[in-house]
Amino acid sequence: MAAPIDVAVGILMKANGDVLLAQRPEGKPYAGYWEFPGGKVEPGEAIVDALRREFVEELGVRIGSAEPWCCVEHVYPHAHVRLHFFVCREWEGEPQSLEGQAFSWEGSVGVGPLLPASVPLIGWLERGGAAVTRRR
Repeated sequence: MAAPIDVAVGILMKANGDVLLAQRPEGKPYAGYWEFPGGKVEPGEAIVDALRREFVEELGVRIGSAEPWCCVEHVYPHAHVRLHFFVCREWEGEPQSLEGQAFSWEGSVGVGPLLPASVPLIGWLERGGAAVTRRR
């Protein structure tokens, strides 16, 4: 099995607990599936720097705080990924669709289908799992 590809993933979370999900655009694997925004970490790039770069490139948002939340490995048919999740409660700007993707603020997630690696995390978030990060 190939070494995993590191991916920085951000969970923009409003004070009321709503989170931002983006829909994968046509032409990418799992097009039409919903995911938390983020992208691949470039060689020599710190994971949190990749997160900040991806949010500017994809959504036009500048992240203020990014708290490490969890790391999940998942093997898709097209790639083995290591997803580094961050909870982001402070940012500048309103999300924009800079890559043509749809996005939605969700309290109790009502969009689908979700990327398989994100499904278990959605349940944890809905049960308040991200609050664990605040106590650290």
